[in-house]
Amino acid sequence: MPLLVVRHANAGRRSAYKGDDRLRPLSTRGHQRAAALVPLLCRYEPESILSSPFVRCVETVTPLAESLHLRVKSVDALAEGHGADAVPLLLGMAGDTALLCTHGDVAVAILEALVPEPGAALRSELRLQKGEFWVIESDNDALTIVEHIRRVRGGSGSQ
Repeated sequence: MPLLVVRHANAGRRSAYKGDDRLRPLSTRGHQRAAALVPLLCRYEPESILSSPFVRCVETVTPLAESLHLRVKSVDALAEGHGADAVPLLLGMAGDTALLCTHGDVAVAILEALVPEPGAALRSELRLQKGEFWVIESDNDALTIVEHIRRVRGGSGSQ
């Protein structure tokens, strides 16, 4: 029963957005990537979808939620700046089949907790880019990243 950790899709440049960054929506490319994620994520049959309350995260998982007839639950522990809160959330969900959408800094905190001493090269390779996700399995109270689904270059799902 995997946990899926998704980094939100492209939302354009933070510096170019005028207004509250929590309200920054996905760009056109981000919406394309969110749609392209649906068939990739559906095969894992998540039973629940949790997301940072930031608009770009919610918009990333909304197409999947609609496809699976699930609602997106906003969780502050997945919000930007809450990496320390996200790790216990994941550990508490071990054994569930769920999808969690978050931000780059939170994904780094999760990576550091799950792979504490991987070396710079491995950590760089495992790092989530926008619109990518990890498949995380639980085994005896430990969580392990077992797959890293990267962005597809070119085509409608490109970034």
